[in-house]
Amino acid sequence: MKNKSYIGITFIILIFGIFAIPKIVDRISNNTIIDSNRLNTVKRGVTVTEGDSELTKFGKVPSFKFVNQDSIQVDNSFFDNKVYVVEFFFTTCPTICPIMTQSMLQIESAFGDLENFAIASFTINPTHDTPSVLKDYMLDHGITSKNWQMLTGDQDAIISLANKGFDLYAAAKEKAPGGFEHSGMFALIDKNGVIRSRKDEFGNPILYYRGITETSKDETGEVIDTSLHQITELKQDILKLLKED
Repeated sequence: MKNKSYIGITFIILIFGIFAIPKIVDRISNNTIIDSNRLNTVKRGVTVTEGDSELTKFGKVPSFKFVNQDSIQVDNSFFDNKVYVVEFFFTTCPTICPIMTQSMLQIESAFGDLENFAIASFTINPTHDTPSVLKDYMLDHGITSKNWQMLTGDQDAIISLANKGFDLYAAAKEKAPGGFEHSGMFALIDKNGVIRSRKDEFGNPILYYRGITETSKDETGEVIDTSLHQITELKQDILKLLKED
């Protein structure tokens, strides 16, 4: 009986080898041993496509039209053929916005003088953040780049642009500090108006870049500032997009 069992097991292994091993060898030779189907879509069903760059492509930024710090109307056309970074904030924010502004100032310092680079800061509290308030905010924080646009307008339109256009959370919340809640992430946009991002170490698109202070522990238990690491990565990816045609 034992011999028959061994023969049966051997037969099963042989059949498996005949059918499975050639397929495995073929996948290895074609670098498809890991099939990342989960990367074909991201949150809320946004389609992901791969371009020539290693940076993942998401959907295009939807049309918008708001007023900047100089009371001039600005729409998507201002950012044509420019790489730009987007954030949602408000000037009276008592929590993460000052940190985000400091992070964005690092980006301005590196790229603010380039004609083909820009920054778009959308206020989610336009009732307070009028063009003159935004202008003062820029002066108070030493923002000098002519391509840094601080944009204000209809609150519902801006909140919709954040949540639906970029999938970056923003909402009026009476009990929240300052009366609003919002994401502390930055979005990276290429010259064609397409949202882009790098992938993490597991091959998953990160979607957005942290603009706020965040710490974690490395293998030795030492506390590290991961947000600064992502600002460095954002700078690297801006350079990649600036070199694209």
